[in-house]
Amino acid sequence: MAEDGCCFSSMLPQRSVAGVAQDELLDPKELADADSCFCEFNGVDLHHKISRPPREEEDVKVGIRAIPTVLLHGFGASAFSWERVMQPLARVVMADVLAFDRPAFGLTSRTSAASSGLNPYSMIFSVLATLFFIDRLASEKKGAKALLIGHSAGCFVAVETYLKAPEKVAALVLVSPAIFAPLSGGRSIGKENGAPENRILRFFKALADIRTQLVLVIFIVLKALRDMAGSLFARALTAFLQSTQALMLVRMIVDKFGISAIRVSWFDPSKITDYVIQGYTKPLKAKGWERAFLDYTLALLTVSSSKKPPLSERLAHISCPVLIITGDSDRVVPAWNAKRLSLSIPGSSFEVIEECGHLPHEEKVEEFLMIVERFLRREFAVSDQPQSIDAPAP
Repeated sequence: MAEDGCCFSSMLPQRSVAGVAQDELLDPKELADADSCFCEFNGVDLHHKISRPPREEEDVKVGIRAIPTVLLHGFGASAFSWERVMQPLARVVMADVLAFDRPAFGLTSRTSAASSGLNPYSMIFSVLATLFFIDRLASEKKGAKALLIGHSAGCFVAVETYLKAPEKVAALVLVSPAIFAPLSGGRSIGKENGAPENRILRFFKALADIRTQLVLVIFIVLKALRDMAGSLFARALTAFLQSTQALMLVRMIVDKFGISAIRVSWFDPSKITDYVIQGYTKPLKAKGWERAFLDYTLALLTVSSSKKPPLSERLAHISCPVLIITGDSDRVVPAWNAKRLSLSIPGSSFEVIEECGHLPHEEKVEEFLMIVERFLRREFAVSDQPQSIDAPAP
């Protein structure tokens, strides 16, 4: 009798995934860069990098108050995606800028989800890890708040962190936010504001782009099935995601679509260098990367129900300064969705970068930095009189 999953059992392990050899995988720490740092949080070694401001003092009359900053990468990315803007941002905010790899991504340790009480692949872990780094950055100034800059799925973490501890967040910058904006509420958006006539149809068409959204579509379908079938489906899904066949499937998907997902995220893919490709694929050299990806997927799909309302209903509770940045040619998260999101957050600012895709902080560095600095100068400008970071400038 053939074994269960025989279509996979006959396959040999892949020697290469997205061009990365899989014969000798290494501990994440062995892949560290010269400026890599690691610290332990709840049993997980979190990889992070820090850029510090210049030592020389600048004219405070034309600057902004020092705001420590935490950067939150998107799905499938890592601290590497912030490499080009970290040092310039440190000069802008005149404080430390820190980017860290959330579990399952980058060079953060691949820890078993069952090894501790708090699942490292859960949203709450990412939120608490973000607060952990905020406290570290603000340790020299008791009560200081931090600026959170999130990209794509990292925006979800940024917003949830604010809602968890608003007293610790000075402002939010949401870049190409992968947060589905409410379809009702806020001001109406017409063609003049960049939204297509049939927004829902266009949006789901973008999600269905197999080059970039295959995994997301699988998540949505599986989650819908889970909701319909209840605990029985959840148990079956858990069993599959813990199987060898699932590991093989992950390798096949990443090998097939990983590089193309990077290319489609840029407005001009011809400008993507080998260095960028290597930066994104480097984590595929880490031991257990595919198991961590599955544990992350499992945490996403089997999250227990919460009594708090959906995020879309809590956006109106955000009262700190918010800036939303999007590329006009974003094929992953449409610009009109980012616009609608801005209308759902009271008082938020909205900026569009032209001839730009899903990665403004990588593809349009100068424009990105200019927009962020202008926003911070407007909200946190230093006047002749000393002011506390706890409140925006009038």
